[in-house]
Amino acid sequence: MTGGVELVVIGADGGPDRSYGGSAQAAHGAAVLAEALPGVCFDTGNRGSRVTVVPPDADANTMLTALREAARQEGRWLVVCLLGQLVCDPRARRLALVTAGSTPDNAYRRGLAWDWVVSTMVHGAQEEGLLLVDAVAAPDTWAAIGGLDGEQGVAELLAHSRVPLWGRVGPYPGGRRGRTAVLPGAEGSFSWALDRVLRRGVPGAPAAVAPAELQPAVAAELAWGELASGIEARLLVPPSGGRLLMRNRAAVRGALAGLSVSEELLAVLWRENAPTDPPSA
Repeated sequence: MTGGVELVVIGADGGPDRSYGGSAQAAHGAAVLAEALPGVCFDTGNRGSRVTVVPPDADANTMLTALREAARQEGRWLVVCLLGQLVCDPRARRLALVTAGSTPDNAYRRGLAWDWVVSTMVHGAQEEGLLLVDAVAAPDTWAAIGGLDGEQGVAELLAHSRVPLWGRVGPYPGGRRGRTAVLPGAEGSFSWALDRVLRRGVPGAPAAVAPAELQPAVAAELAWGELASGIEARLLVPPSGGRLLMRNRAAVRGALAGLSVSEELLAVLWRENAPTDPPSA
């Protein structure tokens, strides 16, 4: 669909191995984002968005095929959501998303390589891309990506100059301590927080907002989860600028409190309250 949004959502379930219990709720988070994101894309909405939800038990090749298919479509934006548990290679130089049926001996080889995802997005047919991340990492991988303070690790393993990131990566201790961790897709996770912000909106903000303008509200929601779990995570903050805009539901609903208003009328009012020449035009 030319001119719209290609949304690819991957919530990878690592399977029954206890080492990868951090991905147990990833499929749920993927379903939440697949439902919440298309309707708030300001310029396109549901009709201008094509959504691909990859099955949680898919292998890496299936995931990559779905991503490449989306990247070939002409359009304005390619938005990719990755949810699950990350693992690094033995030399701690590359990352992968753990896929179904993995064991500690083969998780990296079976996983969806991070650089495959980034390379596909860089060479996609869309004008811009955005990579949303809701993930956890076991202690060795958490250390490899820099933990809370190691900027060099994150720069080498996560970031790319042409693929902006937005999300959260947290530690997953595993074992009994893993029960207190905030799992991707669960309450307190990035997908949970983003869904809450998109549905409620940001009071006082314009009718059309960029991801960077939503980030403070998302971070406030995430702070609640970290307080409850006692485990601090690394936030991936989207850069300012870009032309992807999202509808701010609070911009209209604040003025219509107590009234019964259809989604169709809200869409009209969003357009009326938006800038006449939005950045994505």
